[in-house]
Amino acid sequence: MTDTLHMFASDEPPEIQVHSHDRYHAVLKACEELPPVITAVVHPVDELVLSSIVTAEQENLITPVLVGPLGRVRDVAERAGIDISAWQLVDVKHSHAAAQKAVELAAAGTVDAIMKGSLHTEEMLYPVVASTSGLRTGRRLSHSYVMDTAGYHKWLIITDAVVNIAPDLLAKADICRNAADVWLALTDEHRLPKIAVLAAVELVNPKMQATLDAAALCKMAERKQIIGCIIDGPLALDNAVSREAALEKGIVSDVAGDPDILLAPDIEAGNILAKQITFINRADAAGIVMGARVPIILTSRADSQRTRILSCALAVLVSDARRSGRIK
Repeated sequence: MTDTLHMFASDEPPEIQVHSHDRYHAVLKACEELPPVITAVVHPVDELVLSSIVTAEQENLITPVLVGPLGRVRDVAERAGIDISAWQLVDVKHSHAAAQKAVELAAAGTVDAIMKGSLHTEEMLYPVVASTSGLRTGRRLSHSYVMDTAGYHKWLIITDAVVNIAPDLLAKADICRNAADVWLALTDEHRLPKIAVLAAVELVNPKMQATLDAAALCKMAERKQIIGCIIDGPLALDNAVSREAALEKGIVSDVAGDPDILLAPDIEAGNILAKQITFINRADAAGIVMGARVPIILTSRADSQRTRILSCALAVLVSDARRSGRIK
């Protein structure tokens, strides 16, 4: 009988990835010299939300203003053993009213950020995008997931995994601009962020809208319709994040293998990718909505305390970047 020669031995050693969390702690360190952001927390009727607020305040990241039905908020706080007596409370009847009131507070300059509590994302954002909200800018709202994982060599932003369901070309242009602003607030690097526009393939195919949008975004960046970033695409995920995969396919690009931002073709692709990195790869993550006059801290109800704290820290950095004029 002929012996079988295996390429990989059955007793090969395990592959170990080390996640140091250094970038997470560097962000918190950067926030130490900055003032906390006065934050309207919308409908905080959940123990995890309240405990996150406690930690964020202890980290000197936010000064909370709780906006919700006062009786329910106090009941939850009592069950959780959380003292909310020092926090400002704004009593409203229900979650819809809480979202509306938070927008009014932000438009009046009473608060500098909004934080999602125990309500659905669309309910939270509906009063923000209203024409009379006072928070709209010339840009479309979009969400950025900031990720730090052992499998990648730097911060990685995934967008848009939450807000825009099937963005068209102009929406994707704003998503690029918003994500670039998040990157600028997050880092102190003196260069332009690199954006990889994802599709299933790296060649333009008239039957695949994502590839056409990617090509158009590249041309828009070349003609300065989109500034402050370097864009390349279409790129499949493998050649977007792996230089070796890009070289194997003959792709010559400053972005391929080294992007700072991954622009997903739609919400389904972005959401699946972001949650895979968060829950399987155990990434440190933060979620924020840009495009309004104030940052909106927006995480999933399943997100960890670490994600919630990092999201608050990101809002501090975004607020500081706006005050200093580094971003709009």
